[in-house]
Amino acid sequence: MVRPPVLTQTTTRVLDPGELPAALAILESEPVDNAFVTSRVQVAGLDPWRLGGEMWGWYADGRLRSLCYSGANLVPICATPEAIRAFADRARRAGRRCSSIVGPAGPTTQLWRLLEPSWGPAREVRPNQPLMVTESPSAEVAPDPLVRRMHKEDIDVLMPACVAMFTEEVGISPLAGDGGLLYQARVAELITTGRSYARIDDGKVVFKAEIGAATSRACQIQGVWVAPEFRGRGLSETGMAAVLRYALADVAPVVSLYVNDYNTAARRAYSRVGFRETGAFMSVLF
Repeated sequence: MVRPPVLTQTTTRVLDPGELPAALAILESEPVDNAFVTSRVQVAGLDPWRLGGEMWGWYADGRLRSLCYSGANLVPICATPEAIRAFADRARRAGRRCSSIVGPAGPTTQLWRLLEPSWGPAREVRPNQPLMVTESPSAEVAPDPLVRRMHKEDIDVLMPACVAMFTEEVGISPLAGDGGLLYQARVAELITTGRSYARIDDGKVVFKAEIGAATSRACQIQGVWVAPEFRGRGLSETGMAAVLRYALADVAPVVSLYVNDYNTAARRAYSRVGFRETGAFMSVLF
């Protein structure tokens, strides 16, 4: 006797605010990989206006299985291959509204492969960005004692360094379009929440970094920058050791970052501070 096949019903739709517990359960299943989106959802919930984008859910047999954040970034979250196909179909129908696709390398590669024919070409694709993690202060590098938490009165000194970092890293200026109003608001938010750190010598930023995403279980360092005239002196290592000390003491028990694979100097510096590579991210920039 041949049994009939079991039919699996799947669907994709925008989550409503009442589905927050189910969404958080998925996000928190991979606390390091999902730190960026989890931190936003914990603060803003699932309301698109507060969240700054929609949270798409992929359901199988009525159960939420995978997520995709669709805002300024398109971010697949715990996404199975079937969910990726569904998210790609929805993204194609909606049209591109994001400035980047970013996430764990495997799912993001699949998502971009499906979207590239209609969304491409991208301005740049970074297919392998090692994800680095640590749970301990540096045992090898002493923290720079001059790196401190920034305060609101520091923003005028800090902003030029932030703009320089962003332009160098992304390839475009954050001042384009709205004159930098949104970017300045983001810098101010990181200062206000105590997640911006820098060393300032004679009124100039020498080193800076931010904790861009933070949950109770993991946080992510971003925006690491050393002024060009001070590079090659080990300031990225001592500065990162200082930020790591703050992060572990005040923010979360696990600290992560991701870095371009071709930036071998940064990868060596972070390894010396105690970070180890545990996976990879991918970024598609438009």
